[in-house]
Amino acid sequence: MSDKAKKGGADHDWLENNLTYEDYASLDDGLRYELVNGRLELMSPGPSVTHQMLSFEMQKVIARSCESEYLILYAPLDVILASNEVRQPDLILVHRQRMDIVKKHGIEGAPDLVVEILSPSTIKRDKMDKLKTYAIYQIPEYWIVEPRTGILEAYVLQGKQYEIANIFQEEEPVTSPHIPCLSFTMAEIMSKIPNLED
Repeated sequence: MSDKAKKGGADHDWLENNLTYEDYASLDDGLRYELVNGRLELMSPGPSVTHQMLSFEMQKVIARSCESEYLILYAPLDVILASNEVRQPDLILVHRQRMDIVKKHGIEGAPDLVVEILSPSTIKRDKMDKLKTYAIYQIPEYWIVEPRTGILEAYVLQGKQYEIANIFQEEEPVTSPHIPCLSFTMAEIMSKIPNLED
């Protein structure tokens, strides 16, 4: 690995190709990255308070009905999809019968569900790049949540690509073809999140 990769590349405009999980894991410059097809991508600044509250409320409602069946994890946590592909979804569900993919350093393989909560700087990455990547690595279900509107888009893997299975909002119960234990509405979550001033 180059010296720039070891330092994290102070200018962040460099492109270092063909990096592996070992290269990625050896970085300690205090910044957060994802490893995308062997290239480091600097993640945006820390998420907003609204983003974090939404993530926390989703964890709580999912745990309420699914904790006995699923391990519910949250970022920052590495999902190692390949030696050159490491992502950090906001929420991750792994069925307890598949605990063999859960390691001390992260998840090795495809979780049962990944959730990304949008922020202005991640919309393109979450709705285009990660949609393709998560499908390539056969993650059965991918949710994208819009924090301002409280809309949840549920994508389900059909063959090698995702199809939108449903759009949940307000009082409509959130359901999943793969995770029957789910029992919540987006209204329930959004009611717990105060409107904050910029």
